Amino acid sequence: MTSQAGSVQQYINELDAGRKDWVNAIRQKVLDNLPAGFEEVMNYGMIGYVVPHSLYPAGYHCDPKLPLPFMALASQKNSVNFYHMGIYADAGLLNWFTTAHEGLKVGKLDMGKSCMRFKKQEQTPIALIGELVAKMGVSEWIALYEQSLKPTSKSR
Repeated sequence: MTSQAGSVQQYINELDAGRKDWVNAIRQKVLDNLPAGFEEVMNYGMIGYVVPHSLYPAGYHCDPKLPLPFMALASQKNSVNFYHMGIYADAGLLNWFTTAHEGLKVGKLDMGKSCMRFKKQEQTPIALIGELVAKMGVSEWIALYEQSLKPTSKSR
């Protein structure tokens, strides 16, 4: 479910009441913990958190006109999803998050490579999401991103 909203506020305003409160709670926790330099934007029809061109002029390698994506928040048909590219790129961060989530005993984690899907608001670990957001700054994300773009000996 991709939104055509032109602003974050428009995106939120288009949500039904239950989803609006849920998404706003996650969004506020993200904003409260967002390291300096990241910007909140609409990106790919979702609320996105990006490294702006002013800090990373090269932009996203798939489309250099776009800023470098890092995180996103979206209300989908059956879940509210939180995307964190740092978890995909850093095995230590992934291990920390999955271990911490397991310790919360809020249900099984439904997770793809960078996507966490939450089907019930009461099982959404909002405080843990805040901790995750705070764990990686702009310079760390850029370094990981650039490292992932370098060809490996296997790909030569």
